[in-house]
Amino acid sequence: MKAAFVPLFAALTLVACAKGDGSKVEPSRTASIDWREIATDDDRARVRQWRTAWVQGLSKAEAGGHQSEIAKEGALLQPDAAIDWQTPQPGPYSCRMVKIGARGSGTLQYVAYPPFDCRLRAENGMTSFAKLTGSQRPIGLFLPDTSRRMVFLGTLQLGDEKRALQYGQDRERDMVGVVERVDERRWRIAFPYPHFESTVDVLELVPRG
Repeated sequence: MKAAFVPLFAALTLVACAKGDGSKVEPSRTASIDWREIATDDDRARVRQWRTAWVQGLSKAEAGGHQSEIAKEGALLQPDAAIDWQTPQPGPYSCRMVKIGARGSGTLQYVAYPPFDCRLRAENGMTSFAKLTGSQRPIGLFLPDTSRRMVFLGTLQLGDEKRALQYGQDRERDMVGVVERVDERRWRIAFPYPHFESTVDVLELVPRG
């Protein structure tokens, strides 16, 4: 990661997402930032392999007998189901994580968690994301990519931690995902090759209310 971007991204991630007290960040160049200039080499590689990870994860889960659960989720778990992009509006969201394809022994091939509370906020012309409840809480930013998707860059907050780590500080906490729209009011973040447990994680985002 280019060192010049560390303070900028850390400030946005920690202030915009972690504090949650209405604080505003100062105007910056975020709207013109290329996520590739911020991302680590590892995370750029994971984005390049997002579809490979997804297909591998589905294959493992289906081989493990989870065909019906996968089919029930419809477009959410179909790698090529994205529709025309529309940026989700700021506000409270229901977010639900589905973990697909075990990595190593001792973990399940398919796990669908109940919904948790999440929040999207408009920050300097960009969108910040924070999962507010649960023991594993992604926190970060949606950054421009193609006309049909965005890229999430952030970190994983654990347990009773009050603040997120800086992106790039701990490789195993760094998170990268592909953000897509799969229905009129339904988005997803696909995390290819997460550092823990699964082959691909898919986080469903649905506005509350």
